[in-house]
Amino acid sequence: MRKITALFLLLASIGITACAQDVPVVPEQKQKKKQEEPKAEAPVKPVAPRLPADKNKYAVIISGISGEEIYAKNFSEWTAKLRSSLTENLGFAEDQVIVLSEKPGEKEKRATSEVVKQTFAALSSSTKSENQIFIFFIGHGSFDGKIAKFNLIGPDLSASDYSQLIGSLPTRNVVVVNTASASGEFIKPLSGNGRVIVTATRSGTETNATHFAEYFIDALGNKEADADKNGRVSVLEAFNYASKLTNESYEKAGKLVTEHSLLDDNGDGTGHPKAESGDGGLARTVYFDSIPQMQAGGDAELAKLFSERMRLEGEVGQLKERKGQMKEDEYETALEKLLVELAKVNQNIKARQK
Repeated sequence: MRKITALFLLLASIGITACAQDVPVVPEQKQKKKQEEPKAEAPVKPVAPRLPADKNKYAVIISGISGEEIYAKNFSEWTAKLRSSLTENLGFAEDQVIVLSEKPGEKEKRATSEVVKQTFAALSSSTKSENQIFIFFIGHGSFDGKIAKFNLIGPDLSASDYSQLIGSLPTRNVVVVNTASASGEFIKPLSGNGRVIVTATRSGTETNATHFAEYFIDALGNKEADADKNGRVSVLEAFNYASKLTNESYEKAGKLVTEHSLLDDNGDGTGHPKAESGDGGLARTVYFDSIPQMQAGGDAELAKLFSERMRLEGEVGQLKERKGQMKEDEYETALEKLLVELAKVNQNIKARQK
């Protein structure tokens, strides 16, 4: 009976999506008319106004020291493309995307340990518990067998240092994407409840320069990365897309794969190469864009409801990933509770939109 109730609530909580319609193709005429009628000019469609940026989201891009010209070029291009994608296409406010780089341009800062600490201190005082923070590392990493670091200008900061900095933030809603070499060692110290951790490598021993950043950043605005075709790219979809293309790039070049990306989002400190063993549920429901909030059209109450729905959907996803590790009754009780809450939120959204 409980299964039936849960299924009913699940169906009730699903929103109605628009279906694409087939457009009939008009065959070309075999013979042209002797005198063609003048074609009417197509009406110009008005350009929709750009919706306000989502002030709930923050991003920090740390582009570290390059060492060689080829890496300096790559890091600079990837950083610029990432910043552009976030601010121009994904609804991030320009003043809430912080860029630290080796050779800072306009509105950027130097990627030093002191500036990193200052950046996180500023975020700790300016952000709130409901905010969402994305942290990107682009560059080189190192591992001496005990301590993993990300290479900055001057003294480097370790994974433990970043754990303390991130832990000082008032929100648990944090996404960390470390695309550097030796980044796999960052998973355990950074892992936590509500956090999604993505790394380019599976351990600190994979110290060769990585290619993962190029494909992950490309995924943010690529329809091919949108596996479920819902018009949005989740963290999990970007991770899967980048992992696939990274492996293919080595195969095409006939080289041994020297980087194996991992994802951890269940807080156990163990990453996996795909959604398995409890990982993937949260990342599947965390998106880079702010379509639901933007659709609220400035209605603060509606925006909160959208955010609450996303949170509950994330918890449902995580619960499903843990199903195999739970007793059946325990799982069904937890699922039913979440679905009831989700159904109530959806009802409130519909009532607010009337």
